[in-house]
Parts: sequence; C-alpha cells; structure tokens
Amino acid sequence: MTLRRLALLFLAIAWSALPLRSALSEEVDLQLVLAADGSGSIDDDEFRLQRAGYAAAITDERVLNAIRSGYHQAIAIAFVEWGAPESQHTIVDWTVIRDAASARDFADRLLAAPRVAYGYNSISNAIDYSARLIRESGHASPRKIIDISGDGPQMNGQPLAPVRALAIGEGITINALVVAADGGRFPGMSGEALLQHYQLDIIGGPGAFAMTANGRQRFAHAILNKMIREIAMATP
Repeated sequence: MTLRRLALLFLAIAWSALPLRSALSEEVDLQLVLAADGSGSIDDDEFRLQRAGYAAAITDERVLNAIRSGYHQAIAIAFVEWGAPESQHTIVDWTVIRDAASARDFADRLLAAPRVAYGYNSISNAIDYSARLIRESGHASPRKIIDISGDGPQMNGQPLAPVRALAIGEGITINALVVAADGGRFPGMSGEALLQHYQLDIIGGPGAFAMTANGRQRFAHAILNKMIREIAMATP
C-alpha cells in the first residue's frame, strides 16, 4: 500500500471516530463524585438510611431546580462507596442528570445495588479512585467535585496529603460531609475533633467546605443541603 493510501486510510478512521468522541465529551455544569463511606463502622440499618438519603436528595425538586439553573442545565454524577484501601467501588457509573426522569433512574439503580465495600477507612484511596473516575469520565465541565462522606478518620492506605494535593492540582474540589457518631467515638488522626480533621486534612480546592450531619437520621437533610450548595456554586 502506498503512503498516499495509508494517509487516506488514517484520515478516514480519524473522521469516523469523531462522532464517538463528541458523544463522550458531553459538556455539563458539574462533574460530581459522591464518595460515600461503606466501611465496617456502618451497620446495615445505617447503610440503608445513607443510601436512601442520597436517593432522596438526587430526586428532590430543589436539587433539580439547582441543576436547571446552570448554563448546560445538566450535571454528571457517579456514586462510589469505599472502605479499606483495596475496597473502592463504583455503585452507579457516570449519569447525566437533567430532569426528574434521569434523577429517578439514578436513584433506583443506587437503591437496588448490593453492598460491596468492606474494611476500614482509607479516605486517601477513596480520593485517588474518585479523581481517576473524573479523569476518565468523558465529560467536560467548569467544575469537578469529590464529595466525601464519612463517620471516621483516615486510618490506612496511601498517604493522604499527596493524594489530596494531586487531586486539587488537577482542579478538583474535595468537599466533605462528616457524620457525627453517638458519643463522638471517632476522633481525627491526631485526636482532634472529627470535623476539624476533615477541614484540615481532607477538603481542599476552590470553594471547598465541610458540613456535619448529626447522625444517620439527619443524613438526608444534610446531603440535600450540601448538594444544593455544590450545584449552585457550579452555576456560572
């Protein structure tokens, strides 16, 4: 085959791939990884309350209104649960939420998925896993957020500081929702209050913030307020 024919064949292959790349690179107002604690500190009842809280927040009309206020009127969400260093799992893969139907589909898949995370807290590995999901999402957005929720501190896995710094350096904001346990039985790594640990060691990036849910019973209310704030901040 001549060089000319090889060049023409290469161009034909490249042009044929353009529609696929265009479809994968859908623009949204926000890429949001909801990275929820699925570790051994959470019993089955608490786990169900947590999943239900996320499902209720995603389908809430106030969240949908916040999404509609954006330039693209759409966000991309992935749901991850994490535990031990080797236990990070995509429970619901990237889904574009733009209306009640897409939100309900996401929530239904979330509620139907089995529990798979195990072991104890590697927040660093959860951040690393979530950042990789964002890199490979195929979406484009002005803001990218990893939303960590947990009721305990970083315990093991990769060193937290460099993982956090790498994600922030890629333009990813890390927010946190701290679930306050009864009696405050889980302090931070250095014995400080758990919220302070999340504020000092975990969150970071443009507009980063941490919130507290006073137990699983208040989780749904807290995650609803948190998601509205995150989506609203992503609106130009």
